[in-house]
Amino acid sequence: MNEDVIKLIKYRLSRAKETLEDAKILFEKGSYNSCINRIYYAMFYSVLSLLRTKDLMASKHSGIRAMFHKEFVKSGIIPVEMGKFYDRMFINRGESDYEDFITFKKEDVEEFLNKAEEFIKFHKKIIEEKINERARDGDS
Repeated sequence: MNEDVIKLIKYRLSRAKETLEDAKILFEKGSYNSCINRIYYAMFYSVLSLLRTKDLMASKHSGIRAMFHKEFVKSGIIPVEMGKFYDRMFINRGESDYEDFITFKKEDVEEFLNKAEEFIKFHKKIIEEKINERARDGDS
């Protein structure tokens, strides 16, 4: 993993955290559908960051989800519950962005925010471990 890849990984993880903070602001303003969008994208950036630790990427959300599940959830690196939550937020984001008459309850969105924060923190820990492993192995 070269320095440019590490910079990209860290950038995407930073983008995940920033987007989650945006979601919190939207939540406080009562903009729950917009908050759902930002929660999903925070998680999406986190997943992109994680995939790059294995030199993986895809151009579509479906490809990103498939690789995430194959490389990290099915292998046991990421708990199954977190994989299911990512899928749920993908669906919620699609509904909030594209469906009519969709509303989310405050308590549900608050739970999603908390879970997304855990999701990103968990990814950060794994990413740091993978970067450190690569550095120890001389692959930097």
